[in-house]
Amino acid sequence: MSLSASAKPGAQPAAPHNPLANADLLPTTAAQRHWSWKDYAALWVGMVVCVPTYTMASSMLDQGFSWQMAVWLVFLANVIVLAPMLLIGKVGPKHGIPFPVLARASFGVKGANLPAVLRGLVACGWFSINCYFGALALHGFLNVLGMSLAGPAEGETISQSQFLCFLAFWALHIWFIWRGLESIRLLEVIAAPLMIAASLLLVVVLMIQVPAGQLFNLPAKVVEGGPKTWAALTGLVGFWATLALNIPDFTRFAKSQKDQVLGQAIGLPIPMALFSMVGIIGFSASAILYGKAQLFPDGLLTQMGPVAAGLGLLVILLANLTTNVAANLVSPSYDFSQCAPSKISFRTGGLIAALLGLLFMPWKLLATSGAYLFTWLGGYGTLLGAIAGILLVDYYLVRKTELKLDDLYRRGGAYEYSGGWNLQAVIAFALGVLPCLPGYLAVSGVIAKEGVPPLLLNLYDFGWFFSLAVAGLYYYLTAPKQR
Repeated sequence: MSLSASAKPGAQPAAPHNPLANADLLPTTAAQRHWSWKDYAALWVGMVVCVPTYTMASSMLDQGFSWQMAVWLVFLANVIVLAPMLLIGKVGPKHGIPFPVLARASFGVKGANLPAVLRGLVACGWFSINCYFGALALHGFLNVLGMSLAGPAEGETISQSQFLCFLAFWALHIWFIWRGLESIRLLEVIAAPLMIAASLLLVVVLMIQVPAGQLFNLPAKVVEGGPKTWAALTGLVGFWATLALNIPDFTRFAKSQKDQVLGQAIGLPIPMALFSMVGIIGFSASAILYGKAQLFPDGLLTQMGPVAAGLGLLVILLANLTTNVAANLVSPSYDFSQCAPSKISFRTGGLIAALLGLLFMPWKLLATSGAYLFTWLGGYGTLLGAIAGILLVDYYLVRKTELKLDDLYRRGGAYEYSGGWNLQAVIAFALGVLPCLPGYLAVSGVIAKEGVPPLLLNLYDFGWFFSLAVAGLYYYLTAPKQR
């Protein structure tokens, strides 16, 4: 049976003992495609309402942006990243395949391991960050209950009790990855309304305590339209550049293209802009009420009394759990499965991702607002922008949205290239990323900025845009040689 792009939904390659396939990587069946636009909207709201989004907004103020500019940049960045997300998301309903299998069309059946592993490692970093935020919330909640757990001593970044909370929150994720995607969808549907209500309540309480004239009167220190503005926009685009790649992991379960497009359009840009206001208000209110601006919400909540702190910290726990499972464990589960499909299932891939997450040190990544915005978000955004450019050009301009599904799951087919690797895709990726490397090393403090030419520093400020354009253009120019 042929599995061209015109194959009916639900058709799957019959691939017993196929080293390039397992049940989780095969196209979804018709029975599995039951996610509506409401499910996707709820999924996005559940992922948007999280501590990293709050911290992203508070970091913008900490870096000297006005609250108006911060909200506008958040909204603009998410409109920008929504475009490749919807375009790549089309692959899911049409072909039923996840991101790692899609990458085989452009990188080769073996070369797809490169983008899959890179995307998976970024997800492991985010998984670790969210576990850390959850650990801080759990630590604060236990203190509200009267346990008197100590924070980090002077010179330390994390205390022993906080690290134990980190391990406990990490272990909770294993249950959800073991239950699979259906448990994630149901969790998002239940959690999203609760998190919205809790966020609104926090905003109302803070605005009652602090007059709006003071709350939105923090002086701006950044020149609008300057280099820092563009660097911030690039970092903000990078925030969801991860999901822009692996969105087929979710859209492959959609009832139709309309459901994935409508649900994502409703669930991403406006909710991101609205929830960024929570981080802005929390940051400003903490400075006015308690004398010190708090980047993280747990620092604010623990000063608001036991009842507010207890309820608020519980909501943070739920918010981080829903975001972490959906955004940061689903993707690497598929990504690592791509490396050895016959041996690594969705569950095993998720366990590998969770174990790798333990090796990250999120308390270092979150040491300052600048490290979070410009080093972490901007750095990995550059990597993923190049991959997105290659995928988009290959699927839309080279293949005209037609794929040979059989060949995605076998050696020697249309996507074999040279030993399973498309070297032109690898070169395109390198050309998009390497020019931005000096700027990244300078921003992260590895080398002195004075030793880097201004042009290369500026390239990094536009990292996601530059890598996407250059990698995509080179891939398109060499595409005729690939066929």
